Amino acid sequence: MIIKKMHEMGVRSEHAYMAGMASIGLSVVAWMGSLRMEPGTGLARADRWGIFVGEWAPTFFGLGLALSHYEQHDGTLTADVHEFRQTRNAG
Repeated sequence: MIIKKMHEMGVRSEHAYMAGMASIGLSVVAWMGSLRMEPGTGLARADRWGIFVGEWAPTFFGLGLALSHYEQHDGTLTADVHEFRQTRNAG
């Protein structure tokens, strides 16, 4: 039900995959930022920040996979966003 609603809102599997990749980069940035901006708190705190943000990637990849399966079933997997919107608005 959530995947169907996301699909109806225009969220595509590619969006979720891009968010997953971005969260991997953000995890590294959060780790380095915590290490530099919070002196004296140690490596353990930086590791916790990096792991916290790093936990998002599997969620986004899982959503991407679920959306991809829904798009295969719906027949919109190969459609680009403009074709999808035209079809949705016409129906």
